[in-house]
Amino acid sequence: MSVPAFGPVRRAYEDLVARKTLTPDPAQRDAAGEFDRILTDLTGAKTKGGFFGLFEKQMSVKGLYLVGEVGRGKTMLMDLFYSALPFAEKRRVHFHEFMDEVHVAIAAFRKSAKDSAADPVDAVTKPILKSGLRVLCLDEFHVHDITNAMLLDRLFSKLFAGGVTLVATSNVEPDGLYKDGLNRQLFLPFIALLKEKTVVATLLSDQDYRRLKFAGQHVYAFGTGPEVDAAMDKMWLRITGGEQGAPGVVESIGRQIPVPLVAMGAARFNFADLCEKPLGTRDFVRISHEFDSLVLDSIPQMGRTKSDAAKRFILLIDSLYDRGVKLAASFAVPLEQLGADEKTAFEFQRTLSRLTEMQSEEYLAKGLRDAPSV
Repeated sequence: MSVPAFGPVRRAYEDLVARKTLTPDPAQRDAAGEFDRILTDLTGAKTKGGFFGLFEKQMSVKGLYLVGEVGRGKTMLMDLFYSALPFAEKRRVHFHEFMDEVHVAIAAFRKSAKDSAADPVDAVTKPILKSGLRVLCLDEFHVHDITNAMLLDRLFSKLFAGGVTLVATSNVEPDGLYKDGLNRQLFLPFIALLKEKTVVATLLSDQDYRRLKFAGQHVYAFGTGPEVDAAMDKMWLRITGGEQGAPGVVESIGRQIPVPLVAMGAARFNFADLCEKPLGTRDFVRISHEFDSLVLDSIPQMGRTKSDAAKRFILLIDSLYDRGVKLAASFAVPLEQLGADEKTAFEFQRTLSRLTEMQSEEYLAKGLRDAPSV
């Protein structure tokens, strides 16, 4: 099927280039074309009919496995594609979060199953297929765990057979997945299946755009008032390429966390939005998987009256640091004066160490880390 020269993803990409949010990149334009190819195929996909059209089953189309080094624009392009999908039967999630959900569901099934011979993978995929899911978008597809490696072939065989189209981003070519892993020969059928059901495309961009956003920047501002606010506004626009952003939400454990501003893979919060609300480690890990950069405004000195907020702040910084998320922040006082509560003094020492590292050129130059979800 021919691909339109300017499909929805390519048009959205060119609009960002025209607004100077993005620098034109031939490799990104080619990748946008692949995403548009999927949209075209999905629009024209027919269902597989049953008896006189009853019990029709949706057909999957050939998906995409987009490979590229850190900061080349894979997540941005996935954002554009996901927004362009013209139906609700879609889902986007970090690969490891998806697999964690699968393992939890399998464990729950085994605990409750009356028939010990029943297939847990079948039990897990049935509700997914029953929901009518058409497109599954997985960010950062990377296999290093034997429990995932031994499960993927059966899991995705059932999803593909049920009409689900896979779109994934990764830093690793399919042939490099689970490299040198235990019993890797048992994993090879999944690699073959992945190549059969997706187009493997490489984003051959020379520039690390994520690194450019922070190169030579002072990511922390100290004090309060209009000058500090203006510095944070300027940093936000640099990170987003000039996009003001719009409110969004992060789904976490069946509830929604409001995000005041979201743009180009970044989020902006006030300290109170995260640390003075009933949020915990799972929520912060979820946020760290959702965004590659975070702007945090108005971090106060945390004395005895802010003990609970200080504990949440410690958990937040741990989650961001473990994941490698880039942080720009404004502080009311110098870092060494932040923790003024003896109850959290010991834990705060680690937080101060991490905050110091997180403003360094070395930290800002690194990509996201494959931190496990909770």
